[in-house]
Amino acid sequence: MRLPSAIRAAQRAPLLQVLKSAVATIAAWLIAGWIIPGPLPVFAAIAALLVVQPSINQSLSKAIERSVGVIVGVVIAVLLTLLLGSHGWVVLAAVVVAMLVAWALRASTGTANQVAISALLVLALGASNPAYAAERIIETLIGAVIGFIVNLAIVPPVLSGPARRDVTMLGREVAASLDRLADALPSVRTAAQLHELMLNARLLRPMKDAADASLKAAEESLSLNPRRSRHSDDLTGIRELHNRLSPVVTQVIGMTRAYFDHYEDSLADDPTVRAIAEQLHRAGHDVRLAVQTADEGGGAEPDAMTSAIPALTAPLVVRPPASDHWILVGSLMEDLRRIHGELRDDD
Repeated sequence: MRLPSAIRAAQRAPLLQVLKSAVATIAAWLIAGWIIPGPLPVFAAIAALLVVQPSINQSLSKAIERSVGVIVGVVIAVLLTLLLGSHGWVVLAAVVVAMLVAWALRASTGTANQVAISALLVLALGASNPAYAAERIIETLIGAVIGFIVNLAIVPPVLSGPARRDVTMLGREVAASLDRLADALPSVRTAAQLHELMLNARLLRPMKDAADASLKAAEESLSLNPRRSRHSDDLTGIRELHNRLSPVVTQVIGMTRAYFDHYEDSLADDPTVRAIAEQLHRAGHDVRLAVQTADEGGGAEPDAMTSAIPALTAPLVVRPPASDHWILVGSLMEDLRRIHGELRDDD
């Protein structure tokens, strides 16, 4: 693994997110220091910094994780100090005990780390008496609440844009794959061209996975979000388009694989294969139409090359093939029937 890939993200976080984290940290430091005079409000600042997350739902989860971890860690530090005294080795013992307690409670990785870190900080930064421990807990709660409020009040993030982009790209590539297969069926292909066709079809899988991840992130960004009502309908349309495209991805890859496995030069002269190619072009048109309809909901300009009338008006019906291509023809026909049903919302 290269060092840059280990320390750098694929893309920068939004600048607004950085500014919100800074505002939350400064506010937590000032407010906690005013409410609880004495030691520097380190716990409040750390809590506010960690709680500001890309979504409101994640902020709430991080606030609960941080608060519970601090409470358990502080209690462990205080109890060990009362039992064993203030010795240097007690700090190491507190970390070990905190990790074991978190393991016994089946805590998440973040919570377990927080328990150990809190116990370590309490013993390293000050006297671990009950009053000091209570102040650190209150300080953490103040920081967590401030971080959550800042993330909620200052333009709560909505990630429907990336979801729309990824689902739209998936739809366009599905349509392109259908057209590529339609162009290949009535023509003679070399081995290199067949492998290229198969490779392009397989690339639909990672695109579908990316669209899945973007949709999940978008749905999570709207959870507990006060801007939900303005974006929920838009996200619902994106999800419906994705649900229609997902089975088609499987069918396109399967059809391409069947053509790759059963290819013969004589396929180009088979009238049934040519009829299937025409239907694939129609299916590609209808996929683009579905994508265009969803994009218009997001304010995109319609594609002048795509007719508003669906091209797959009825399933293709053919006679039993008289050639030796009946295995491939049957496979393509079944997948084409399923694509037809998905694009027409048939049960």
